[in-house]
Amino acid sequence: MAENGKNCDQRRVAMNKEQHNGNFTDPSSVNEKKRRDREERQNIVLWRQPLVTLQYFFLEILIILKEWTSKLWHRQSIVVSFLLLLAVLIATYYVEGAHQQYVQRIEKQFLLYAYWIGLGILSSVGLGTGLHTFLLYLGPHIASVTLAAYECNSVNFPEPPYPDQIICPHEENIEGAISLWSIISKVRIEACMWGIGTAIGELPPYFMARAARLSGAEPDDEEYQEFEEMLEHAETAQDFASRAKLAVQNLVQKVGFFGILACASIPNPLFDLAGITCGHFLVPFWTFFGATLIGKAIIKMHIQKIFVIITFSKHIVEQMVAFIGAVPGIGPSLQKPFQEYLEAQRQKLHHKSEMGTPQGENWLSWMFEKLVVVMVCYFILSIINSMAQSYAKRIQQRLNSEEKTK
Repeated sequence: MAENGKNCDQRRVAMNKEQHNGNFTDPSSVNEKKRRDREERQNIVLWRQPLVTLQYFFLEILIILKEWTSKLWHRQSIVVSFLLLLAVLIATYYVEGAHQQYVQRIEKQFLLYAYWIGLGILSSVGLGTGLHTFLLYLGPHIASVTLAAYECNSVNFPEPPYPDQIICPHEENIEGAISLWSIISKVRIEACMWGIGTAIGELPPYFMARAARLSGAEPDDEEYQEFEEMLEHAETAQDFASRAKLAVQNLVQKVGFFGILACASIPNPLFDLAGITCGHFLVPFWTFFGATLIGKAIIKMHIQKIFVIITFSKHIVEQMVAFIGAVPGIGPSLQKPFQEYLEAQRQKLHHKSEMGTPQGENWLSWMFEKLVVVMVCYFILSIINSMAQSYAKRIQQRLNSEEKTK
């Protein structure tokens, strides 16, 4: 890997001295031009230039559709095979017979896995701009199962309606039947599928950096440019953020599989840099993805699950509510909605929502619902802005190439 790094530095120096119309290009002027282009693209957002942003967004969608159509046209055998397989599956799904019980079971499991894997991908894809689906979906799901397990003294919730709705089973409860391990086992599939999705979402930075290294090109990507600048100024880095990024890069580069595993096994906002590092130094795909998958889907997910389960254990929740009530002045008024919310959840678990449940929506539920809406809207806006900026980048690249040919 060290030798690859030296070769990369030599190629970068050579590209900075690229001859243009008989004269050497000044690296500072090139960097200044890239900086101006980047700033111009970053101004293309919905709240500053709504019409331009929407126009570029739809044009980028058309270009992507055209590119995918062209790729599929050149792979007609794969498309035909896929369509035949899809026709067989549709026929199997709709034709009546004894096999329908297995079809329904497979469909249920497939949709469950696809749902959580999709949320995991949304969480990690986009170089840090992804939807925080652990806080919005998986974390609340684990918390709900934990609270229900202690209230019902069981994790054998009826299916259906579980996991869409949690209802206490009618069987007799056994004192002391709930343990940390039983709750972990109950939510293991959802958590592991979500972790697999996050590992898949880390692949774009890896493939982007790998393709750039193999082609010798310098992609105009902010994360990749930051990585290149970090390599150039590695010895003079002083601030904490630069040293943290450099530490991640050195760990992955020198330790390899176990370095990637260590970075993926802990909540790490700098893991995108690990993917770029692995792609840049041509780390084998299965080394990168295998370590990422084990770290995120097994080790990290168990750490996060245990943290949420302990946090929402019955005695911890009761202590938290009591602590809120002890706050001078505003404590009792803050404590009341928490107590009402917990009581409403307990009654729902026992199907007593029609008997004595406080009418009206609790403000905690209202706030969480609005938070989910706001974060989903922000995620959609970030996608629109990102695609519009991608189209602006295409325009800038075309103009730059036309200037070079003059």
